Parts: sequence; structure tokens; C-alpha cells
Amino acid sequence: MMVMVMMSRKASLYVGDLDASVTEAMLYEKLSPTGPILSVRVCRDKLTGCSLGYAYVNFERPEDAERVLDTMNFDVMNGKPMRMMWCQRDPSLRKSGVGNIFIKNLEKSMSSEALLDIFSPFGSILSCKVSCDENGSKGFGFVHFETLEAAEKAISRLDGMLINDQKVFVGHFKSRREREAEVKERAKEFTNVYIKNFGSELDNNSLYEMFSEFGRIVSTRVMTDESGNSRGFGFVDFERHSYAQKAVQELNGAELKGRRLYVGRAQKRRERQAELKRMFEKMKQERLALYQGVNLYVKNLSDCVDCEVLHKEFSPYGTITSCKVMTAGGRSRGFGFVCFSSPEEATKAVSEMNGRIIANKPLYVALAQRKKERQAHLMDQNMSRKAMFQRQNLQPYTTIYHPNSTSGFFMTPQVAPQVQSCPQWELPGVSSQSTHAHPHWSSASGFIHGVTSVNLQTPQMLQPDVYLQSQSNNSDLFHFLQSHDSLSSKVNDAMGVFKVSQMMETLHL
Repeated sequence: MMVMVMMSRKASLYVGDLDASVTEAMLYEKLSPTGPILSVRVCRDKLTGCSLGYAYVNFERPEDAERVLDTMNFDVMNGKPMRMMWCQRDPSLRKSGVGNIFIKNLEKSMSSEALLDIFSPFGSILSCKVSCDENGSKGFGFVHFETLEAAEKAISRLDGMLINDQKVFVGHFKSRREREAEVKERAKEFTNVYIKNFGSELDNNSLYEMFSEFGRIVSTRVMTDESGNSRGFGFVDFERHSYAQKAVQELNGAELKGRRLYVGRAQKRRERQAELKRMFEKMKQERLALYQGVNLYVKNLSDCVDCEVLHKEFSPYGTITSCKVMTAGGRSRGFGFVCFSSPEEATKAVSEMNGRIIANKPLYVALAQRKKERQAHLMDQNMSRKAMFQRQNLQPYTTIYHPNSTSGFFMTPQVAPQVQSCPQWELPGVSSQSTHAHPHWSSASGFIHGVTSVNLQTPQMLQPDVYLQSQSNNSDLFHFLQSHDSLSSKVNDAMGVFKVSQMMETLHL
């Protein structure tokens, strides 16, 4: 059994960096000339069905998979080079970081294929990638060696070397958690101090004199513009952390000729942005927690209802901390928000005010939701309706791209058992296929074509209009009114049932 698993792993390839338009058929056509392929699967988003940009290809023979990896890695398909590697199904091995190295300060024209050529002499490579965005290379990449020894050799030989006339950094890959921990440790022992808001009062010499009393200084620099004028901020690098810490404690907030100085630990731009982002998220969460369960959304307001009227109507149910009717150009947009001091008060207001008529219009009152929560709720409702509609009209199926199927490329869809069983009965002399059509593949289009099976609940037939009502709930009827195709399909089903009922009546006569 272990041998079979190893053979399967060694015959399976991961194909990444795929264009969104690449399909299983395209990959099969591209790779199959090398050797027999067992299956191809492009991974897709469960909700949208869109490609996630990677696929898995299972070959019959490991040597064919190895040949594809050696000869077709980084071949262009639909305008993008494919990145191939051996499929590693164990996530712990993929994420361990053993043998994985990080390269930065790469020249912009450096591609993943060129990076592979540079590092392959040091050992077997599992994967190699230059990180890119819509503007091209981001100047860094990753190479994952099969062994730690190969990674160590590459680091010792290439770190600090010139590649395409640029000095590169090559080191062991570190996870974000490890990097953040290192930054925090460095922050505890900082020696570089950032000073701002001193205007044009200081130059390099005066800045040195001002801070030299706290300890030995390695360097000072006042930042200037193109004309040589001070930009009002600068840096002082001390020899020891204790000197820098003392300078921050003594001078932060001190006044210099009417200006209040800021003196703090110097940070890299990325580090500063990350810290500001964390502070913003923390404040955002605190603000959301403050309004959680107490902020009400009120809509269907009449144009004559303003903040004062809204406050008056809701004030009997508790202490209102804020009340606002949303406006545009001075006119009400028909909705607003009322915030209470406690969840109990807000709940009482919802139960009492929802549906109440004010200025001849019934109010809708509910707990306010964030945009993301509201979108997620609407998406969940939409998916539930779609799933219900499909259960009533289509037999569920699963697909996989398979080269040995009778239709040319695809496996026959596997029909899942229906949630609600239908009575099995047939008309004398009438084939069961007339009431239960089976889905089939179209090789040309790659889609399933099938006939909706009729759910005959009892042998006693229904009239078309009764059938439509019995098979549809309110959400379905709303969907039919919006979709002409769905309505036509349902009407055809009803007419089919009606025709079968007529045949039954004829046979019973």
C-alpha cells in the first residue's frame, strides 16, 4: 500500500500560476503527448466556480510526470508561464520551511525560470517562484530545495553576490510570525531615534549637540529637500540602547522655540504602516464592540421624518446615545440609525417599533449590521435559494476531468441520491425514460445537458396550474418572475405532467 501511495505522489504534478481561462481540456491537450494521463483537475471557487489558478495532473507513469516537469516547466499557456512542481499532499511538509530560502533585491526582469536556472546547481528544487503583481516582479522570490543541505549551500555561495548587477540577499525563509517576533525583539533594543516637528531650527550639528548629552552618538541626519532646506525631521543613531531610551524619555514632548517635539524609536516604513494598521483595526473593533447589539437600522422613513422626530418616536424605549436620519442634498434618504445605551433597550425598541406606521409609512426596524455581515447574509440566502431550486429541478452531480471516459475527456457525472424519493411507477407500454431523463455530456461544449426529472408525488395526476403551485414556494415564484428561462422550464414540466395524466386517464378508461 505504501508503495502505491509513493508511486501516486511521484506521478502527480501541481501546476500553478495558471491563467483563469485555462481549463482541464487545455491542460490535457498540452501535457498528454508526453504520456498517459489518469486525471486533470483545475481547482475552482466553490461559490463562483472560477479558477483558483492552479491544478493537479495525475500521470499513469512517474517517468512521464518527471519528463513533463523537466521539459515543460514555465511553458506559456494563455499568456502566462505555468509553474510546475511535484505534488506534496502533506501540508505539514509544505509549511515546515525546511529547505525553503528567501531571495530579495532581485532585478525586475528576473523570472521564475531564470531563478530556477541560477539555483538548480545546488540541489534538487521542489518549487521556485518570483513574487509578482499586476506591475510585474516585486523584487523577491522563493526557492524550496528538497534538502536542508542544498539550501545551506545556496545561501553560503550566493548571499551578497551580484545577480544581474544587483547585490542580492539570500537567507532561510521565515514565516510572518517569526519575522514579527524578530521585529518586536529588535524594538526592545533600538538605538536609532526619530525626531520630528523641529521645523528649520536644527541642522546636523545642532541636532548632534542637542542629543549628545544622553550618550555616545554614531550618526545624526536632518532630512532636507532638493534645495537643502530642512524638512523638519531627522534621525540620531546612538551606540547603545540605553542612550536612545533615555533620549526618548527626556525629550519626547519637549518644546523647542514654541514647537512640541516628537522623539521616538525609528521604524521602517513597512513596520510603521503595519503598526498603524494594527492600531486602526484595534480602534475599529473597539468601536464595533461599543455599538454591538445597541445600534438600530430604521428604513422606509417618510420625507417629513427628521432626526428630532425619530428621536421622539424611539425615546420611550430607553436612553438614546445617538440618532441620525441619513440625507443627500438636504433631503432624507429614507433611512437612519438609532443607538441605545443597552442591548435590552434596543431589543425592546425593535419589537415595539418594527412595522409601526409613522407618517403613513410602516417602519422597518432591525439591528444594524456591518456591510460585510450584510453581504455575507445576503449571499447565504442566495445560495440557500439556489440550492433549494436545484434540488427541486436538477439531480446533483459531480465532475472530474478524465481522459478515459466514453465521451472523450470527461467521466460520466455521478448522480447523487435525491433528498426526497419519488414513487417509482411506469405507464403500461411507456418507457421510464419518458418521465426520467438522464443527464449526458456534450464533448464539444464540456457541459451537462439533461432533462429535468418530474417529481410525481402520487399516481393521481395534477392539473398544470395546481402542479405549479404544489411544486413552488414563494421564493421560487419570485425567482420565476425574474427569470424567463426558469419559468419556461417549470411550465414545460407542468405540461409534461398534464400529458402523462391524460394518458393515464385514457388507459384507465
